Amino acid sequence: MKPKVSENEQYLSQSNRITGAVVMLIGLVGLIDIVIEWRTMGGLLVSALIGILMVLTYVGLFRPSVTLRPDGLLIRNHVRDHQVPWNLITDVDVTDILRVHTGEDAKIRCPGVQVVMKDMRKQRVGGRKLGAENSITRADFVVDRIENHRERYASTADPDAKIVTSWAKPELYILAALVVVGVLAQFLR
Repeated sequence: MKPKVSENEQYLSQSNRITGAVVMLIGLVGLIDIVIEWRTMGGLLVSALIGILMVLTYVGLFRPSVTLRPDGLLIRNHVRDHQVPWNLITDVDVTDILRVHTGEDAKIRCPGVQVVMKDMRKQRVGGRKLGAENSITRADFVVDRIENHRERYASTADPDAKIVTSWAKPELYILAALVVVGVLAQFLR
């Protein structure tokens, strides 16, 4: 029996996730040390600051991604999500990061898909010559996949659909709570 293949495709920056995991691991070690040793208001303040840095690391390095689904393109930026129906996408390109064009002068930037420095250097100075099938960058591959999905699903999309933008509420709530805890710890020290 064949395994069920998901129709969703998610693209993100692996190097950002690795860097974020290392930073969050260091933050977790710091939090564990504070819980064990510093049971004071100063320790609570430092814990809140470490927590804020960990949330910012998650928001900046883990969260950004691009998900291709049959009903549209989900772009998760640092603090906002954009659900874009396939029929509203007019063009897709890559500068330093992926850009999705959704009409006249409307662009949504997607930091989850970036041109890595190695690819940028190769474009500038040439580098070794590769065959056409090997010279595509990961960002160019994502652009091709988005264009393929747009061609496949745009005709079946709801003509009245609109771009839905929402805030990353859980992350913002956690960040606000940690800021409040840090401020209270500072005043109660």
